[in-house]
Amino acid sequence: MPATSATTTGPKTSRPVRKQAAPRARNGPRGGRKREFTTRRGLLIAAFMAPAAIFVAVFTYYPMIAGSQMAFRHWDLNDLTDTSWVGLDNFHRVFSDPNWGTVLGNTGAWVIGSIVPQLVIGFALALWLRRRFRFRGVYQALIFFPWAISGFLIGILFRWMFNSEFGVVNDLLQKAGLIDQPVAWLADPHKAMIAVLIANIWYGVTFFAIMILAALQSVPDELYEAAALDGAGKARTLFQITIPYIRVTLVLTVLLRVIWIFNFPDLIFGMTGGGPNNQTHIVTTWMIKITQQGDYGKASALGLLVVAGLLLFTVFFLLATREKREVRS
Repeated sequence: MPATSATTTGPKTSRPVRKQAAPRARNGPRGGRKREFTTRRGLLIAAFMAPAAIFVAVFTYYPMIAGSQMAFRHWDLNDLTDTSWVGLDNFHRVFSDPNWGTVLGNTGAWVIGSIVPQLVIGFALALWLRRRFRFRGVYQALIFFPWAISGFLIGILFRWMFNSEFGVVNDLLQKAGLIDQPVAWLADPHKAMIAVLIANIWYGVTFFAIMILAALQSVPDELYEAAALDGAGKARTLFQITIPYIRVTLVLTVLLRVIWIFNFPDLIFGMTGGGPNNQTHIVTTWMIKITQQGDYGKASALGLLVVAGLLLFTVFFLLATREKREVRS
């Protein structure tokens, strides 16, 4: 009996306790420790980056510096015996040129007259493409297709369309009864700029539609459902929900597009070449024309002015981006 009771009342056999593995660190790869930066790793990274850095330095920065010094020299291909230092004389020749006022005004009209319609039409297309309907993918492909074509080719296409003798634009306007006789769009100094603006608007709407549509995809549907429950109409939903939510994308897209249009001579060269009588020249097309005439000093000075203008746009771009992020946060 005592032996039996001792057996039944004795302490239970303890099981071995497994030690829990220490949690892996999340800093390094596969949970290991973060690799330390060594001289060997630094040299390896530099070796991989060296070819790209040399390529950019040789084909980008060196031509930029070499071209910039031409702006302060007498550099004319018709007389290479004299390449003396002339200081700011090339800039003075740019500002005193009788075409400077016309070119500057055309540049402002080119940028503003293109941006506003592109933004409005691109926004409307993005709102329409956000809805679900049959063959939406086909419509998206058709709308986004122009962005894949070269701007110079678009210019040639619209040059034929605006041709005064057999252009499709005059033919459609005559059949609609809007004009009685063909209009010389590209030969008239007052109508040529309108023609190139129409072509650029058609070409740039695609970019706005792509960017705004991508931003609209991020707007939660719950916001629209809550607005519908509150009785908000389409206009109120647009200006109080949609636009504020994608405001950052709108600002950055507009600023980026301004920089591109300011530095976009392809379409104008394809349509008019800057004519008639320099009435469609913008700063960049005028610079190319001066280069073709061999006056590299004046063209380089104008190029530096273009770079300065684009830098101002870039600074404004960065400041606007930082301000919008702070407001949103």
